[in-house]
Amino acid sequence: MPQLFSGPVLAALAFVLWGITPLFYRLIPGADAIELLAQRLVWSLPLLLLARLLIKNRTSFREVWQDKKSLFGCLLGGIVMCISWTAFTYAITHDQVLAASLGYFINPLCSIALGVIFLSDKLSRFQQLAVVLAIVGVGYQVWHYGELPWLAILMGVAFAVYGLIRKQVRYDSLTALSVETLFLFPFALACALWLLFSGNSVLLDADNITRAGYILSAPVTLVPLLLFALAVKRTSLTVVGLVQYIEPSLQFILAVLIFDEPFDVVKGVSFSFIWAGLIFCVAEMIFSHWKYKGVLREKHQPRG
Repeated sequence: MPQLFSGPVLAALAFVLWGITPLFYRLIPGADAIELLAQRLVWSLPLLLLARLLIKNRTSFREVWQDKKSLFGCLLGGIVMCISWTAFTYAITHDQVLAASLGYFINPLCSIALGVIFLSDKLSRFQQLAVVLAIVGVGYQVWHYGELPWLAILMGVAFAVYGLIRKQVRYDSLTALSVETLFLFPFALACALWLLFSGNSVLLDADNITRAGYILSAPVTLVPLLLFALAVKRTSLTVVGLVQYIEPSLQFILAVLIFDEPFDVVKGVSFSFIWAGLIFCVAEMIFSHWKYKGVLREKHQPRG
């Protein structure tokens, strides 16, 4: 029972931490998005190496280096991860938490679309309806505002692409993330040092809270990621798929109720279409899960 219970709890905890991340970044309002991203990457590498040491991860980097397909996947994954982190960092440091929420609400639908395009997945009728409703929701914003919600779309698509790339990497999440970060580390370190020595670093005139915030941004990013990696090994993807909506829901609540970001009728209608599509997806996932469990029970019933 503890093993069965720990997976959903770890997954929920990971998404709760991701959901309340914007609260942390409000403690460092003067942060520069690019420098903050560079510092996150710089401090992430030693933390990941320490985590590998503590849990006695036996997969060597040499083993990954010799696996060209996984190595290329880690390189590509690192680039996409950097794009995703950049978009998220920009959103939460520029009062666009609502855009981050929208991005992570449409992310599952982006993953469905990529599965159809690259993995030849077949869509159910509910999934088809969900994708159509998401397109209508985003299209409604474009029609009224005259422009695409680029930041939200970039975040949703980037994380979906990252998930697709990860499917091609045969190593555990901690090893893959460590290799991805290792690829990005030299560029992040060079960026951080250039900002520092050119006199453009926020840290030069920052208070101790801001400096601590830059350093702590690494564990704030990595802890939920590692919890998520542990969760997917202890529970079904159905459960993970259901609890993932905790993150954008919390971000939506923070954006509208705490940060007082503008939420007009147009955004309300747009979100409603996307939520309707997600409700269809979630309902189908629950039904399929129950149906699968029912089949298993029938299979294991003693025949008399």
